[in-house]
Amino acid sequence: MTHRLWFRLALTFALIILVTVVTIYFFVSQRADDEIERYQKQTAQYRSNQVRASLYVHYWSQNRSWEKVQPLVMQTARLSATRIILVATNGTVIGDSKEELLGVGNYTDSSVTPIELSEGQQSLGEVYIIPDLEAEPYATLRKLSAATSRFLLLGGLVAIGIALLLVFFLSRRVTYPISLLASAARRLGKGDLSQRVQVQGEGEVGALAQAFNSMAADLEYAEQSRRNMIADVAHELRTPLSNIQGYLEAIRDGVIKPDDAAIRSLNEETAVLSGLVNELQELTLAEAGELRLVYQAEDISKLVEQAVSPWQHQLAAKQISLSVNLPDNLPPVNIDWQRVNRVLQNLLENAVAHTHKGGSINVSATKQGDWVEVSVSDSGEGIPAEDLPHVFERFYRVDKSRARTTGGSGLGLTIAKRLVEAHGGQITAQSKLGEGSRFSFTVPIAD
Repeated sequence: MTHRLWFRLALTFALIILVTVVTIYFFVSQRADDEIERYQKQTAQYRSNQVRASLYVHYWSQNRSWEKVQPLVMQTARLSATRIILVATNGTVIGDSKEELLGVGNYTDSSVTPIELSEGQQSLGEVYIIPDLEAEPYATLRKLSAATSRFLLLGGLVAIGIALLLVFFLSRRVTYPISLLASAARRLGKGDLSQRVQVQGEGEVGALAQAFNSMAADLEYAEQSRRNMIADVAHELRTPLSNIQGYLEAIRDGVIKPDDAAIRSLNEETAVLSGLVNELQELTLAEAGELRLVYQAEDISKLVEQAVSPWQHQLAAKQISLSVNLPDNLPPVNIDWQRVNRVLQNLLENAVAHTHKGGSINVSATKQGDWVEVSVSDSGEGIPAEDLPHVFERFYRVDKSRARTTGGSGLGLTIAKRLVEAHGGQITAQSKLGEGSRFSFTVPIAD
């Protein structure tokens, strides 16, 4: 890939420079030729006027004949850097700056347009002006134009060579981090999720490296979460399964009789397994967005009162005071009653489990714009700051002892979060260690 990129960069730079130089070359050459041609025409016109004035005004008008005009012809030719041939009306050459055609009759030169000398209606003869190309000023200009064109082409070739060298060094800086990314991506694809790329800079390549590192970190976190989930599920299933197996083996060996107490214990352990499986299934459906919600306009105050009612006995047993603050003007909310009740039950279970004897729990609801916010606050031990961002993760417990009495299955808050989000709301947690916690969620007001 590095070589392909290097080749493409080199070819691109070379083509750009080549096209630029060729374009400038043709533009400069054409423009120079046009200017030289224009200058040549102006010079020829000026020369014609000069020769006509010299022969007619300074000679014919004074002498009234062409006799002894040869010295003037030679002088004028030297001054104008041309060859001048003066032909009389009868076609005889009467003046030649090179003295080669003097006396030649019926002279014509098809390569040069003659200048007619006349006085009124009387023709005085014709003058042929032949430029000396080696002595003409525009000959030097043509040489200068040709030299400029050559230097343009030579400069273009030099520029292409320099560009290729620059591309070589620049491509090393560009392709090196890309090769690092490609190598890291290959190792990442083979399962090494610890791959990271150290690329400095804030350009596109740096942004690509940051995106790769972020993706790799997310993949590593997802893989670790998957492993933790498998370990947590295995842990959660192991205890009730071991209890069931122990009861069955004891009944088989005659240690325990299959009476009502044994059957009741087996039923409790089976209920634990069934509850865990149901929670996992519900969480999977929620995360996949496949939960079927039955939305209806409901009285949130009535829902809260019914949700806290089953906890009265347990709260009294732990000497925990419960207060419910519900305004009289709460609007109806558009919710699935059972799902929101499940959210409240999970939050209440969490609050009761973490509130010590003599503590307090407060449940309240308030209108917040187009939403109703329901909150559950407790005076429990609180959540450490480092654990607070993770409380809604699957199987995460602040209580590392994993005791079911304080830790539960580790899915309650996760399920609550997914159910609230399925309603379009948000759930948040606020807590300080030793000062209690406050969990709140929002549900939409019914139209």
